[in-house]
Amino acid sequence: MYFKDIIGQQEVKRRLVDVARRGTIPHAQLFSEQGGAGAFPLAFAYARYLNCTNRSETDACGHCPSCVKYDVIAHPDLHFIFPMVAKKEKKKEVCDDYLSEWRTFLKGHVYFNLDNWLEYMDAGNSQALIYSKESDEIVRKLSLKIYEAAYRILLVWLPEKMHLSCANKLLKVIEEPPANTVILMVSESPDMVLGTIQSRAQRLNVRAIPEEDLAKAMAGGYGLTEEDAKRIAHLANGNYLKAVEAISLGEENAFFLDQFKGMMRNSWSRNVKGMKAMADLMAGIGRERQKNFLSYCQRLVRENFISHLQMPELNYMNREEAAFAQKFAPFVNERNVFDLMEELSKAEQHIVQNVHAKMVFFDLSLRITVLLKR
Repeated sequence: MYFKDIIGQQEVKRRLVDVARRGTIPHAQLFSEQGGAGAFPLAFAYARYLNCTNRSETDACGHCPSCVKYDVIAHPDLHFIFPMVAKKEKKKEVCDDYLSEWRTFLKGHVYFNLDNWLEYMDAGNSQALIYSKESDEIVRKLSLKIYEAAYRILLVWLPEKMHLSCANKLLKVIEEPPANTVILMVSESPDMVLGTIQSRAQRLNVRAIPEEDLAKAMAGGYGLTEEDAKRIAHLANGNYLKAVEAISLGEENAFFLDQFKGMMRNSWSRNVKGMKAMADLMAGIGRERQKNFLSYCQRLVRENFISHLQMPELNYMNREEAAFAQKFAPFVNERNVFDLMEELSKAEQHIVQNVHAKMVFFDLSLRITVLLKR
């Protein structure tokens, strides 16, 4: 990944290049985003730029030995920490046990999220974490002699997924880092990162991709007309992953929309049998997808409320969602929208807390029945 591969974010790129060229490099930085804005590719391109031996004023050269090894994601002085699913029977207990899969995954993905990685490593219903055992690996990696680069770089993806003991060990490393060590963290929920880590790292907020930059990228990369590219960019709201998904309604998004329609129809008609069937179905899709579905429902409730207020410039729905909203939006109003959002948020929290999924979704449908009648 190079700076040139990243959509928009010109101000952030200039800032990172300027810091590197002046030699005022913080030993710990926290790249934060809301998702799909390019924080991880920015951090990776920055790591490459720091160790490039023939930097230009805008990017790494791509030809020096260091750049070549970054191309195959196998530089000896670049260390990755990322969420994973421990599988003792397959002897996969720390990040390095997944390193081959991680490198292959990165070669095929510039922009990605946790769901993409979970699917790639076949996590099933398991939740990915950075386990406490990783703390010893961090210390070991940072104690290694720098092999052939100016900086030893530790790139931590999603530090909010760290076990507390591992986070505390990382804190000690940040407080007293080895010489020529740079720690780059990439977070989508920075407020969930250990507060003492936040306070010791320089925060870099990666904003949503500007709409015009995203539209240009979608038109060039997917052959869209200018009008369709602008529509997709507006719908994605600065998130490249959502833009790709919105080009054609993805299977996951289509499934979520169908389940949202079914849940609302069952609740409106008081179809208890349908509610039970939907609860059974949702209980079998895995905890991560359950959380994603409830997050999707909250977004769609918000969009339908905006549609009810007749403010299309603030709507971010694709054609299929907008078609459903024409009939459903009148049922989301000032009398129930806040309570609908609260019930969906509570259900998501219950899923996080491992409450029985069938109970969560059946109870949610019953509660929505009352709210839709307001």
